[in-house]
Amino acid sequence: MTKPFASSADTEEKPEDLEVLADGVYALVTGGDPNVGAIEAEDFLICFEARATPVMARRWLDRLREHTDKPVRYLVLSHYHAVRVLGASAFGAEAIITHAETKRLIAERGQQDWDSEFGRMPRLFTGHDTVPGLTWPTITFADSMSIELGGDRGTLELAWAGRGHTSGDIYAWLPRPRILFAGDLVENGSAVYTGDAYHQDWRTTTLDNIKSLNAEILVGGRGEIARTAPDSARAVELTREFLDLLVTSVDKVRRAGGTVREAYRAAREALLPGYGGMPVFEHAVVFDTQRVWEELAGEPPAIWTAERDREIWNQLT
Repeated sequence: MTKPFASSADTEEKPEDLEVLADGVYALVTGGDPNVGAIEAEDFLICFEARATPVMARRWLDRLREHTDKPVRYLVLSHYHAVRVLGASAFGAEAIITHAETKRLIAERGQQDWDSEFGRMPRLFTGHDTVPGLTWPTITFADSMSIELGGDRGTLELAWAGRGHTSGDIYAWLPRPRILFAGDLVENGSAVYTGDAYHQDWRTTTLDNIKSLNAEILVGGRGEIARTAPDSARAVELTREFLDLLVTSVDKVRRAGGTVREAYRAAREALLPGYGGMPVFEHAVVFDTQRVWEELAGEPPAIWTAERDREIWNQLT
């Protein structure tokens, strides 16, 4: 029987739980869908991630407004993927912040990614006709950026840990309560999507840099919040283990002269015991395998289009 394409058969709405992580620090955990967050400064808000459409973003903002009515000064986007950025217009933010590489990727492949992700995960795009266009940052940085929160709230540190999920992922770090919003660099109870990844950097130095923060609370891109330092470290290692199994399985088949379809089957078999019941598993492993195969051949991430998605899916599954 043919597998349903990507996450197109995932039509069940997921629970959305607003979690107060510390005084003025919030996360919306969404049952395996993309997580989002917010940090209160003295007289403004910083929001982390935007969701896929303004309609979806307003659902989050309505929940957030039960706790604070401060205006959104900054919207921080961890990377360029459509499910993270296209709801930006709902926030009315004074500035939108990304890594400089994310701005380049939006120009290079933002529209194609929008079309691709809408086809793969239509349920996340409720109200898709309200998206006014691609989301463009107004502030970018290369290495790090600090935002003073005012009063005795300290600073919010935004930083690039190295190439990983994409070449431009950033995280948001609150040093005083040791809370990390890791974006899709870390997943905690979800399969790991790597279709635009740099696996070799990600599973070594990039995750080492993330782990060295010694977060006491970690909000990953998908899945549950890690609420202790050991659990946060374990979330990093779960992500690393996924990447290690994925790359090792694909590389073994490739070295033996096998096909990319055989590599997909080997990777799925290796990952299934530990990750098979997690969100987006069947969806991710297909595109993950293709990207590993290309990376091992020395190729940069190809642009995913709606047409290429279907072609790769049909070839591998």
